[in-house]
Amino acid sequence: MFYRYQILIEYLGTGFVGWQKQKKGRSIQSCIQKYISKLLKHKVNIYGSGRTDAGVHAIEQSAHFDTNQKIKNLNIFIKSLNFFLNKQNISILKIAKKPLKFHARHSAKKRYYIYIIRNGISPSVINFNKEWHIIKPLDIDLLKRGTKKLVGTHNFSTFRASNCNSKSAKKTIYKIQVIKKKNIIKIRFISRSYLKSQVRSMVGCLKYLSEKKWSLQKFEKIFKSCNRESCAPLAPPHGLYLEKITY
Repeated sequence: MFYRYQILIEYLGTGFVGWQKQKKGRSIQSCIQKYISKLLKHKVNIYGSGRTDAGVHAIEQSAHFDTNQKIKNLNIFIKSLNFFLNKQNISILKIAKKPLKFHARHSAKKRYYIYIIRNGISPSVINFNKEWHIIKPLDIDLLKRGTKKLVGTHNFSTFRASNCNSKSAKKTIYKIQVIKKKNIIKIRFISRSYLKSQVRSMVGCLKYLSEKKWSLQKFEKIFKSCNRESCAPLAPPHGLYLEKITY
């Protein structure tokens, strides 16, 4: 008999090759698998709701794993896991038993990503590698007008990484929110799924727009061109957070 458990995970992506286990470098997935396997005394594979790139953070990543033994005390299990993982800048926030039909990736309805920009003359030393520092003033109204062009179902080839494995470049963005408080700008993207590097590519183009390097007409033209080579440079990974998954 197998039992399936969902875990919610917070992590700082700095120093990791990303979520996905790879031949070289530390990954979030391999770190968590190692210590769950150690506690349960058998090999465990965990499955995440999606991959985050190297340097990208998570406020609440979702994953699941199967085991042939029922975890009797979930709180003790979390504490034991975090004893090892907290030193790696990973924290298990919650664990819950789920039916076997639940799948962290395939059962997901919406994925929320948030990108954080500090717009001003001075960088933050406390939030170093946790936000994108942009000195040049950004036009928030223009930024918001740009995001409205991206909402809906479109071909997002312009924002697609060359090594993206998705079968189709057609995606639906349900909503984009732009929140500004003092010199901090947060851009929240809500969709069921994304292309590889899509969010960072969109933010990079929105930066060019809000810096007035591009007009709104040029921004829209480049988006609709479906030409990856026309895309602005990617926003750095350290400003991006996987915020939450809904099922």
